[in-house]
This record gives sequence, C-alpha cells and structure tokens, in this order.
Amino acid sequence: MIRFEQVTKRYPDGTTAVDDLSFEVDEGELVTLVGPSGCGKTTTMMMVNRLIEPTSGRILVDGEDIARTDPVRLRRRIGYVIQQVGLFPHRTVLDNTATVPALLGWKRAKARERAAELLDLVGLDPKTYGARYPEQLSGGQRQRVGVARALAADPPVLLMDEPFGAVDPVVREQLQDEFLRMQAAVRKTVLLVTHDIEEAVRLGDRIAVYGQGRIEQFDTPGAVLGSPATSYVAGFVGADRGLKRLSVTEIEPDDLEQPPVARLGEAAETAAERLRAEGARWAVVLDEGGDLHGWVGIEELTRGGALRDLAHRMTAWVPVGAPLKQAFGVMLQHDAGWVAVLDGARFLGVLTPAKLHEALRRSVDAEARGVARGQVPFDSVSDA
Repeated sequence: MIRFEQVTKRYPDGTTAVDDLSFEVDEGELVTLVGPSGCGKTTTMMMVNRLIEPTSGRILVDGEDIARTDPVRLRRRIGYVIQQVGLFPHRTVLDNTATVPALLGWKRAKARERAAELLDLVGLDPKTYGARYPEQLSGGQRQRVGVARALAADPPVLLMDEPFGAVDPVVREQLQDEFLRMQAAVRKTVLLVTHDIEEAVRLGDRIAVYGQGRIEQFDTPGAVLGSPATSYVAGFVGADRGLKRLSVTEIEPDDLEQPPVARLGEAAETAAERLRAEGARWAVVLDEGGDLHGWVGIEELTRGGALRDLAHRMTAWVPVGAPLKQAFGVMLQHDAGWVAVLDGARFLGVLTPAKLHEALRRSVDAEARGVARGQVPFDSVSDA
C-alpha cells in the first residue's frame, strides 16, 4: 500500500533528514516508526502526504507515484492525526469530525451521519458529545475526536504523529487499547510515529527502528526485541527487552500445564483420595462440560460435602491468546503461583512462572528459526 524507493530528504543547509530509505507497508498493516528526536521518522511520515517533498527517490501509495498526484487530492485520501489534535474551537465535535467529508462535497446530513458513526467507534456517544465544543472535552476525548475526524472520509491510509503523547500514562494506555480495538475493525494501513519503544511494540504489526536518517531494523516487535539487528537497536530497545517481549508474546495451549481436576458431580472423598495418590494439595473444579467452576484444596475435600459448595472462586485467570505480560501481572496481583487459562469459560490448563519463562524463550528461538513456537522443543532452546 505504501512503498518507499531510495528516498532521500536533504535540506539546503546540507542536513540530511532521511537517507536512501526503502521499505514497504502492506495493506491493512500498522507500522510504527520509532527512534529519538531528530532521527527522521516524522519527516518520513510527512513525505507520504507531501507536507514535505523528498529530494530524490519515489513514494508510492496504492501503486501511484504521489509526486504525480495533486497534493490536495492526495491529502483528502489520507487520514492525519497529530499530537495536539488541531480541532476547530468554534465548531462542535460532530462538525469537527465531519470536516473532510464536507470538503469532499458530501451532503451535510450524510457527513454528520458518518461523523456520528465514527464518534461511536472511538467510544464517544454522539448524543452526549456531538454538540459539545473542544474546550468542553478532556485531552483524551479530544484525541479520540482527532482519530474519528481522520477516519471520517474512510481513507485507506492513516498517518499518526505521536497521537497519544499529550495525555497522561493511564489515559494513553486506554487510548491505545481503544485504537487497537478500532484498528481490528477497520484495518487501515497505518504509519504511526512515536519515540516510545513500549508504544511501538504494543501497537505495531512491524516496527521501523530509526538511527540517524536510516532504518536500523524493520521487523516484527518480537524479532526486534528478541534479536536486535545491531548494537544500536539493542541499546535503544533497552536491557529489559526480555520483559518488553512479554507484551508481544501470546499464551498458547502448548504453554500450559495440566493440574489435578475435580468434577462437580464427583464425591469429595473420591477427589481427595485421588489428590493424595498424586501428591497434590489442590485441584481445579470443572463442570461436566469442562467449564471452570473454581478450585478446591485437599483440606476442604477431606471434610466432605458438595464440590459446588466447597470450591473457591478462581480470581487468577486470563484468556488464551492474552500476552504473557498480562498473565505475569495477574500472578503478581493475586500473589499466585499460577494462573488459569480459559477459552471463553472452558478451562485449558494453568500457566506457571516456569512455563511462562519457557514460552518466552521458545518464542525467541521460533522467531530466529522462522517457525511456529509449537515447533520448537524446549530442550533445544538456547540460553540466550
């Protein structure tokens, strides 16, 4: 969808902002451009909508050389979100959101209807917020309106320059969650500029790590964190890159252990006898369909009674496919030695600290080998 071919931007004073840049962004892909201030990432993004013109090379959007495209027409086909949002203070939220459709000649009713749909998509009820003015919104709400406005004319490409940088960390995480949910629904081709490696890793399908005017590594978040291409990339992502990788490594069924299980229809005495034979102190309690009901200790089973009444509620659990970071956080929150992993309500197994570490190491090895994680036996994993 977006292709850079040997693109260079050099200013009259001799400063080279980007040098011989070549990369491609696939349709529906979210690519984060990350690096320190002044490295050329914003210049790269602004050349896509011709706010900055390259000195040499070509940029193609959907196969079309943008140098041959009228810049005004081009910009109306590309959504643009900036850190400070840039809403018109004298226009309502609904009219701000409908700006680009109105410029494209849409009828007012149709433009406002589209704006209302987009406000709802970004989590702002148009009935509540549509008639308000920007000054009546919080920073996070204004940022949501900025995203909605950029999407209003249904552009195939979305450019985002530090879109969540002007809000506090809690709101930033909420906005990131909302944006990921929205992106899963609309699947735009996105270039997102950030200086924050945590944000780049969390949001990007792939990451372009910038040095000075050049991309040092362009790969998946897992590969950048697990196998930095250069010492510069290793230094930029940080010595704690293993911890960061927890946020991009999903829990898979092969990562789980199978603990002792008791069924709701089973006699407590029978379950207790089985636990003693296995040397276990507790069991997961499931219903007859395999859904999680809770857990029970051998002491409760020994006293007898109905398992339904004896079982404790399971508070330490995560869904399959959740990042390892979430599982680790739940373990710490509940001071638990394991977390249950569910597919809906169906119990799949438990993730222990040892299994979490194994999953992380296998994911690094799988990325290096170019295979699925399940194809990497743990006894072959390197200690790197």
